[in-house]
Amino acid sequence: MNELKNTERELYFFRMRLIFIGIFVFACFIALVSRFVWLQIVKHDDYVLLADENRIDIVPVVPNRGLILDRHGVILARNYSAYTLEITPSKITQDMDVLIDQLADLVDIQPKHRKRFRKLLEDSKSFESLPIRTRLTDEEVARFTAQRFRFPGVDIQARLFRQYPQGDIASHVIGYIGRISQKDAEMIDDMEDAANYNGTDYIGKEGLEKSYEKILHGNTGFEEVEVSAGGRAVRTLSRTPPTSGKNLILSIDIELQKVIEEAFGERRGALVAIEPETGDVLAFVSKPTYDPNLFVEGIDQQSWTELNTSEDRPLLNRPLSGSYPPGSTYKPYMALAALELGKRTPQQAIADQGFFMFGGHRFNDDKPGGHGMVDMYKSIVVSCDPYYYILANDLGVDAIHDFMKPFGFGQKTGIDLEHEKQGVLPSTAWKRSVYKKAAQQKWYAGETISLGIGQGYNTFTPLQMAHAMATLANNGIVMKPHLVKSTEDPQTRARTLTVPKESYRIPLKQENIDFIKNAMIGVTSVAGGTGVRAFAGAEYVSGGKTGTAQVVGLNGGKYDARHTLEKHRDNALYIAFAPADKPKIALALVVENVGFGSEFAAPIARKALDYYLLGKRPAEKDKSPAPKSDVLATKAESEVRADADSEGGPKPGEQTKGNKD
Repeated sequence: MNELKNTERELYFFRMRLIFIGIFVFACFIALVSRFVWLQIVKHDDYVLLADENRIDIVPVVPNRGLILDRHGVILARNYSAYTLEITPSKITQDMDVLIDQLADLVDIQPKHRKRFRKLLEDSKSFESLPIRTRLTDEEVARFTAQRFRFPGVDIQARLFRQYPQGDIASHVIGYIGRISQKDAEMIDDMEDAANYNGTDYIGKEGLEKSYEKILHGNTGFEEVEVSAGGRAVRTLSRTPPTSGKNLILSIDIELQKVIEEAFGERRGALVAIEPETGDVLAFVSKPTYDPNLFVEGIDQQSWTELNTSEDRPLLNRPLSGSYPPGSTYKPYMALAALELGKRTPQQAIADQGFFMFGGHRFNDDKPGGHGMVDMYKSIVVSCDPYYYILANDLGVDAIHDFMKPFGFGQKTGIDLEHEKQGVLPSTAWKRSVYKKAAQQKWYAGETISLGIGQGYNTFTPLQMAHAMATLANNGIVMKPHLVKSTEDPQTRARTLTVPKESYRIPLKQENIDFIKNAMIGVTSVAGGTGVRAFAGAEYVSGGKTGTAQVVGLNGGKYDARHTLEKHRDNALYIAFAPADKPKIALALVVENVGFGSEFAAPIARKALDYYLLGKRPAEKDKSPAPKSDVLATKAESEVRADADSEGGPKPGEQTKGNKD
């Protein structure tokens, strides 16, 4: 009986174990099925996406950068394709120097290439592909391709490069592109369209390349590429093509630009030429220039040092950021102010004795003994300083400021370039805002005198002077100066004009404008006119005004160029418009530290107008580089010659030398 009970008990426990095992197996099965349902149904899309991400690579396709052309279609910036040897640092397991030495056995790698790569390595993220050599030859490509298996993390890529076929011509206008730095990357990250720069290695750094970056860049495309487990592309699954950047059609006439740059030779200075009716900038010259091609792949240290340490400061955009006293080129506007404000009539005259006394201080004319009786017309033609000393005193600084401001003096023009300098158009309010001490904030009557001849606190950019000249030539109608005339779709060739409508009109009496223009015509055509010699035999009638501006005060001394350091010599200036009856071009220029405007600036203006109006180029004998302004300097002086971009000019009250134009 006991044995039967024990058998039944054992059988009971056995069955229970089977049940528990069955329940456990069933629970495991349910869990497994549930997991399958979770993975295959609930999370299906997520895991398919992950699988595709492992199998599919999204490769950005960088768009072609837009071209830059002059007003006649001459290419100023273009693209070309070349092979580049690139290293991805995150994939390199061996010592980098050893790797580069091994690569140098296959590809020509110079010390400058190593230095540039090290610089890129410091500024870039480790997972980025960095170029060690660009523009490989076909032979170099073949040699590396045959040995590629030895260099994981190193590959050859086909890249688009920027080229500036005109070299240093108009370099301050066009600017240049360069490799995206860490600072650039941070700026891009803050942009709304940051994703549009995926895969992009270069960005505009200066000039129009920078100010029109978004338009030139275009829209990045992408490819879905199936890759192997080793990361090698197997096939392209789909492709969204990129949209090329738009082309920029400039208002610049590159041939006019060349003529002017040749006319400057090795002298420092700037010239801006504008079409008065439209605001088109026809020429935008800053001398000396630089070659933008040096910057595209990363400028070498030697070239960078030379550009930055040069006393001539070739990287300074003088028309935009240089600030100069206007000298006697200011006089036509002063005369116009006198007419408009009722302070003078054209017939009123003064007796010029060769100086003007004010507060015990002597303000000299350029001509010993003076010009005799001088009315307004003659004051402009012969550039009589005392006439404008007296006029400035009668007008007062604030009246001068209020009249000159609408012409753009001391105001940013809004041209389509960055880093435009404002300059200084002085007023009593300006002085109070600039100086901290009460004694310095006070405006003294004697400070107004020099303003009449474009000295004192007056400092303007060549762009502002040209803009004012264009406004006067356009009878007071203000057109915003611009360098880009239109943008062009590279596919359809459809163009969109960027030329604005008139900004505003200065309420001027036409008879007053005509009088000032006629006096400026006299500068180039009447005996005694300061521009007659430069424009002798011209086949057109032009108006102009010469100017000579001090760079430093004389402290009562006498100016002698032969015994003055070049950096302290006067700047030569000239403004002009032509043809006189219907101006097609207005310009302003400054030549630094050379002397008289009639001798050094007016001849450059003549060459510019001859080419633009007549198509005449300078004679072959005149094409040799113009001498530097240190021809008058002694050897000792030339050794200590320094850059002078005329940031200020003589201090108010120091002006005792009249402007000889």
